[in-house]
Amino acid sequence: MRVKCIICDKIENIDDENIVAKRLRNRPIHTYMCEECHERIAERTKERWATGKFKIYRG
Repeated sequence: MRVKCIICDKIENIDDENIVAKRLRNRPIHTYMCEECHERIAERTKERWATGKFKIYRG
């Protein structure tokens, strides 16, 4: 299955039997994010969280 990253527009091929591919097929509202973008966002979130000014609102 060919997928496109929502952030960097990079096109990748993922296995059709992959759980991510099944989610994208069955629920079109789900979006795909490549591993590089996912890691970059996680890293920057951890940096912001370490400053003490970052708040997570949980219900």
